[in-house]
Amino acid sequence: MRKIVLVAAIAAGALSLAACSEATEDAASETADSAMADAEANVDAAADAATDAASEVTEATSEAVEAASEATSEAAE
Repeated sequence: MRKIVLVAAIAAGALSLAACSEATEDAASETADSAMADAEANVDAAADAATDAASEVTEATSEAVEAASEATSEAAE
């Protein structure tokens, strides 16, 4: 009788560990998916920031070239 109870307790413990392990796997999968989404959003934000910075540099360079051109024209007169 004791052996049957012991085997039943061991089986119940094994099943509870298996269920816990499955829940842990699901949580790990969700965490990985969330991390991937965060990484993708960060890459998109970095690309947008780089594009904005490049536009600002282009505009500033254009303004500097225009100012230099005007200064050269005024100096030539």
